[in-house]
Amino acid sequence: MNIDNIRQVYLIGIGGIGMSALARYFRHLGCLVGGYDKTETILTKQLVAEGIPVTYTDDFTLVDDSFKATDEHTLIIYTPAVPSELGILNQFQQLGHTLFKRSQVLGLISQKRFTIAVAGTHGKTTTSTLIAHILTDSGYGCAAFLGGISTNYNSNVLFSDSKVVVVEADEYDRSFLTLYPDIAVVTSADADHLDIYGDKNQLHESFSLFLNQLHPDGISIVKAGLPFEADIRYAAGMPTDAYADRIRVEGDAFFFDYIGQGAKLANVHLGIPGKHNVENAVAAITVARQLEIPDAKIVQALSSFSGVKRRFEYIVKTDDTIYIDDYAHHPEELRAFLSAVRQLYPEKKLTAVFQPHLFTRTRDFADGFAEVLSEVDTLLLLEIYPARELPIKGVDSRMLLNKITITDKHIVTPDNVKDYVRKCRPELLVTIGAGDIDLLVEPLKAILKDA
Repeated sequence: MNIDNIRQVYLIGIGGIGMSALARYFRHLGCLVGGYDKTETILTKQLVAEGIPVTYTDDFTLVDDSFKATDEHTLIIYTPAVPSELGILNQFQQLGHTLFKRSQVLGLISQKRFTIAVAGTHGKTTTSTLIAHILTDSGYGCAAFLGGISTNYNSNVLFSDSKVVVVEADEYDRSFLTLYPDIAVVTSADADHLDIYGDKNQLHESFSLFLNQLHPDGISIVKAGLPFEADIRYAAGMPTDAYADRIRVEGDAFFFDYIGQGAKLANVHLGIPGKHNVENAVAAITVARQLEIPDAKIVQALSSFSGVKRRFEYIVKTDDTIYIDDYAHHPEELRAFLSAVRQLYPEKKLTAVFQPHLFTRTRDFADGFAEVLSEVDTLLLLEIYPARELPIKGVDSRMLLNKITITDKHIVTPDNVKDYVRKCRPELLVTIGAGDIDLLVEPLKAILKDA
């Protein structure tokens, strides 16, 4: 497959965050682009508004004939999240098309570019977006394929004539093994996706394989404490090759000193909160310094960084009410997020709305979820979002609720959440999860802003 020959692209599962980035990329190149997804979302509506038609019915007759030609100019991309029995998927195959995963296409795109790939079970979206922002804001330039919507650019893809590309390297389904980076970052490797990997050892083996695909003269930048070979190790609050020192909160902002690679950047202001994000910023600074971007430009970019949608995203921020939305869906992500919330607002009563994501993840990490969720003051627990999975007997939100030790805990529906917020008007509210809990954000925002 020569990516330069492509003239028309069809994406099966186009509404996914990574798939939509590819749709926008090929549209930017002037290709005819279309796709299928099972439900209409804010993101698919945006794609349609940008001139990318999307169908929501599994009917091959609705697919434009331009995409059905089996030639070197046509590319069909699918996400492993779509069911194998999907009619559109199978009919493309029956026509003789070779279907490419999103990760394979990213591999093809990055082949001819200097590739910065960021992997990790959590932290990769914010870190890759930080790196892309530093490169863009400083004038260095990069293309970028991100796993979230950058608040600075209101997009999950950045375009540039630069030969540098920043890619979020996804470990799910071992997708990141299609990449051969020049700079590889690993932010974390906690047990996750055990439905794919079976156990933590298999997960770690895949991360090691990813790092082994680094170009011979490439640089690996790995969080301290992870069991992988690394050229540079980084951390927050712990001396190593590159680290953050004197991490502090001033008002509602985080500051730190960066120490490493023979340099010290003092009083760095980070535009988003949380010690975990300071750690992500250390990785991003280390990458930028490898590219010899001036320190002053790095510091300026970090201060102007507005974050990623659904990563510690302030929805309402007034003297009376704080409402933050976050994508956390693993116990360690929850721990980092809630720790940052508590650090910023130690005196406020914390009301959390959490939607577990996947039956397998809830089963595998029930004790970890229960431990972290027991630290909030009031918990409103939604039912498990199944995504690609079928139910597992005995695994539901009631099972999780029973393990949580606080007394003010409730199983709720989305309507229950709205009623609760309308009645109680919590002073510190967070919504957390990777499913469709984001559909609550605008209704809750409207309720809280309705004085």
